[in-house]
Amino acid sequence: MFFHLLFVCWHYPHISTVKLICIFSKTMFNIDLHHLLILSIWLSSISANQAVLPVVTVFQLSVSPEARGETRLSVLEGDIRDSDFLCRACRGVSVVFHIASLIDVIGALDYSELYTVNVKGTQLLLEACVRENVVSFVYTSSIEVAGPNPAGDPVINGDEDTADASTLKFAYSRTKKEAERRSLEANGERLQNGGRLATVALRPMYIYGEGCRFLLGHMADGIANRDVLYRTSAREARVNPVYVGNAALAHLQAARSLRDVDRRAVVAGNVYYVSDDTPPVSYCDFNHAVMAPLGFRIQEKHMQPLWLLHVFCFLLEVLRFCLQPFKHIAPPLNRQLLVMLNTPFSFGYQKAKRDLGYAPRYTWEEARTHTVEWLADQLPKERERLRAK
Repeated sequence: MFFHLLFVCWHYPHISTVKLICIFSKTMFNIDLHHLLILSIWLSSISANQAVLPVVTVFQLSVSPEARGETRLSVLEGDIRDSDFLCRACRGVSVVFHIASLIDVIGALDYSELYTVNVKGTQLLLEACVRENVVSFVYTSSIEVAGPNPAGDPVINGDEDTADASTLKFAYSRTKKEAERRSLEANGERLQNGGRLATVALRPMYIYGEGCRFLLGHMADGIANRDVLYRTSAREARVNPVYVGNAALAHLQAARSLRDVDRRAVVAGNVYYVSDDTPPVSYCDFNHAVMAPLGFRIQEKHMQPLWLLHVFCFLLEVLRFCLQPFKHIAPPLNRQLLVMLNTPFSFGYQKAKRDLGYAPRYTWEEARTHTVEWLADQLPKERERLRAK
């Protein structure tokens, strides 16, 4: 399993060089583009805050000239399961951003593969940090480690004191939860040089913006349905997505907090939800909000009554179980996915604001404009791609 490593050397006058690693995945799901975009916008965020990034090492990462600025780029590739490689990669590094993961909510991947990458890969990286004296580790977790639970119990404007779901159905959620736990437990571990590792975990909401492959998928489905978006979530099932530029800024603020002696004592070992001022709305209505300017409409009601969809998904799950010895199938919809799409589930960012100094840089209007402009650029390409199929 090959993963990309993004190395950043961050220089300040009178301060020792800070070398950062961002790790993101190149997997059968392709690059997790909405997380990948954090990196390119993150460079812009740093530039906007008057920091200088003279050297960045990446592998097959497309960074726009505007985001790159005067930063020099070079490349590196490795296997996240290779502990020797991770040690070499972490040598001389001060901060690690670990945003790599396999995402799967339809059962397309074996649990062992998800566990190897999401959990074991995280553990190996943490061990490499200890051996190579990396002082700060920022782990990108997920809103899905909190739920929703199979019963669909709502959470409205929750916070870090809100209890996580006791049962997580998605293998992805379980592996991310375990990786998050290990990341936080590693906080305070003694490094080879006698120092201490400081870790923090961020739980972004559903991340949207330029490069989001999920938005592209919904747009493709809408094109195939005569520019009508499917409704799989009820209007009242409101969630609060976060714009990628704001998620990027939260990562930067977390790293800065771990570098500050006073704030490090407060932040290290904690988890933070990352959201912004995007209006709470259902997943499907959010898709419509960013695609309506392009001429897309949305179904008024579910394709079928929700209870009937649950029955249908149950039958698909039974079929999948029966065929498992002979053929692996991954239906595009399952009961837990229906629960996720139809459960109010939102969280605030007050703790991140208080401890990390995080405040969204992009307003909803700006975020929507950037996203719509990117989708408008992609729309003719998607139409052409679908015609060619």
